[in-house]
Amino acid sequence: MTTLAPSGWPQEDQDRWWTIQQNPLPGNPPARGRNGAVSTALHALAARVGVEAMRQGGSAMDAALATALTQIVLGGGAVISFFGILHLMHHDAATGETTSLNASWNTVLGEDDPMSIPGQVQSGKETVAEMAGSGKPSGRTALVGGFMRGLEVAHRRYGKLPFARLFDAAIELAEEGFVVSPTLASYIEARKGDLARLPETRAIFYKPDGTPYAAGDHFRQTALAETLRGVAAEGADYMYSGAWAARCIAAIQADGGKMTSEDLTRYRPIWSDPVRIERGDRTLALLGEPSEGSVFLVEALNLASAAGLADRPHWSRSADSFVRVAKCCSAMGLFYNKSPEQRQAALPGFDVSNAARVGEPHAKRLWDRLEDESPVAFQSRGIHSDDVVAIDGEGNMVSLCHSINCLIWGRTAIVVDGVSIGDPASYLQPLVAATPRGAQLPNPIELGLVLKEGQPEIAWSSMGGGLHYQSTLSLLNIIDHGMTIEEAANAPRLLAPMMPDGDPTKLVLRVVDGEFPDEVLDATGLDVKRVSPADARFAQGLWIAIQRDSESGDLVAISPSYNNGQAAAF
Repeated sequence: MTTLAPSGWPQEDQDRWWTIQQNPLPGNPPARGRNGAVSTALHALAARVGVEAMRQGGSAMDAALATALTQIVLGGGAVISFFGILHLMHHDAATGETTSLNASWNTVLGEDDPMSIPGQVQSGKETVAEMAGSGKPSGRTALVGGFMRGLEVAHRRYGKLPFARLFDAAIELAEEGFVVSPTLASYIEARKGDLARLPETRAIFYKPDGTPYAAGDHFRQTALAETLRGVAAEGADYMYSGAWAARCIAAIQADGGKMTSEDLTRYRPIWSDPVRIERGDRTLALLGEPSEGSVFLVEALNLASAAGLADRPHWSRSADSFVRVAKCCSAMGLFYNKSPEQRQAALPGFDVSNAARVGEPHAKRLWDRLEDESPVAFQSRGIHSDDVVAIDGEGNMVSLCHSINCLIWGRTAIVVDGVSIGDPASYLQPLVAATPRGAQLPNPIELGLVLKEGQPEIAWSSMGGGLHYQSTLSLLNIIDHGMTIEEAANAPRLLAPMMPDGDPTKLVLRVVDGEFPDEVLDATGLDVKRVSPADARFAQGLWIAIQRDSESGDLVAISPSYNNGQAAAF
């Protein structure tokens, strides 16, 4: 049987894609085809796995899921995890149906005092090491991940290949190993103290000589390979009620966590109707409930209308437009990870419900307040993730984002049979407290589809600390400024802002050095830091997209310019 894994590819393809994978900044040439396309924000090799899935008769969903599985192995479970979260949208070309799936964190049934969960992330710092969480590691910081259950239900509904085939590349790469990239090595170095805390984790990330794995070392994850074989054979039950589940609960409880087997067995992903809005000549279909990222995005786009941005010069040429778009993006900080009481206190007299916030009247009123203020301080609080978009030759489309939703492995650095657990509750205490016990946590993920004249045109997804900025800017560039996805991917951008002293009133905006004229930045009157292209990959969100011409069927796929993701097509 032909495999999806690299060992089954022509040697020329293996050499080419490994070279791109190991390069932190390989460039982002567009990929063009008619039969299928995949793009990733991180891990170029995984995109080639997705294309292989479609070459062998798989659907866009098969391609996206096989890609996501491969990404986690290549990343060592640092920023994405098999016990993390997964969100996606799918358009079925045959039926015209567009669906939304949220497999986010469930809160823990036995957690009765969420605000006392220990830990925090040092928001607004420049490096991973500076952002590393503080406080004593605690199993209470773990939440119930939905990645594998979400993957299973998505495949059951839209997949064509046998479920086990999706794991071909992930199992081979975990078993045979690969050379540690500079990026993975930097993550291990930044978190090496925490990775040495528990024997099982130390055995994975430290070599027999007692030193952590470094760039150029050969890195294998044999325990993970066995876990993935179990899931491939038994389905997601292996992780939610089978052998792995018992070991996961034992590890979390050994660190003081309150999660039990009931939390795992009762987990269910949520299918929901997409959020739809009209803008210009396009319709945006976004993640449905319980995603809150779609609310943040619609609010920002409506703020851009209230600010009159479409009638002003582009923010790369105008200081006034730069300040306006910065305010539209940063307004999210009034709501993210805040309790209902905190939100109301920030905006007295406003209706701060999600239903109100997606309306134009709310945006007009909020803009009146923002217009005379400095940009509102916003930090994403260590959201990390990876993206996949895929379109097959039949026109089926998938937009996907998955995440460990904490800072590289988390302070606890719990790993169970090769699967990283993460500590998202170490900084999401207000959100956990506002969510019923055992319910799915609202998530800030932003991804979706763009339709033109009722036909799906673009599948896109966004990730990283500045995901909200990149979603907002990219969609404004395409819809309001008439850019192609290639132009939008390389347009001047605002990066995730920083708070050097941890003070939300002292926000420092960041841009890539050389993308904006100095005279524009100087005229803003704001504190704007120029970041080198090499450092920008740690400071921005990453936006990916594939566009399909509805008449010709031609596909164009793009990836970010500041990381090792890549677009692939055939």
